[in-house]
Amino acid sequence: MGNVLSHYGAVAHEVVDKYEEAPGVVNEDICTFDPGKQYDLIVSISTLEHLGWGWAQTPKEPEEILKAFENLRRLLAPGGNLVVSLPLGFNTAMDQWIEEGKISFTRCRYLKRVSTSNEWREADWEEVRAAPHDHWLPTATGLRVGTIEG
Repeated sequence: MGNVLSHYGAVAHEVVDKYEEAPGVVNEDICTFDPGKQYDLIVSISTLEHLGWGWAQTPKEPEEILKAFENLRRLLAPGGNLVVSLPLGFNTAMDQWIEEGKISFTRCRYLKRVSTSNEWREADWEEVRAAPHDHWLPTATGLRVGTIEG
């Protein structure tokens, strides 16, 4: 979900991205995407936090992320995995819903940016809980990698 991985190398898997036009990319909204099948693996790299919360989006529609997670769970095959990276501090509504359990994961790991040259290390939740989003660069200083098992 999201066409991020193709920027780091060739991809041979199905890619759904509402806005990015590129060969092999299905331009559909992940909130309503219905291919008539389920997936063993769904990966989203720093994309979901933008749903309903884009830089220029007015008005903001933060509920889109809840719809997206609901649909992604539906698209996940039994025994499959949804793996997402979510920068902390960018989408405050998403961060709050994760805290409240409206968005939940089977497992979570965390990364903390430790340098301006984009070096990261694994961290625990308490280290990144209040990690601000660096709007100057713009980049995250804390990252959640969440897994949902189907």
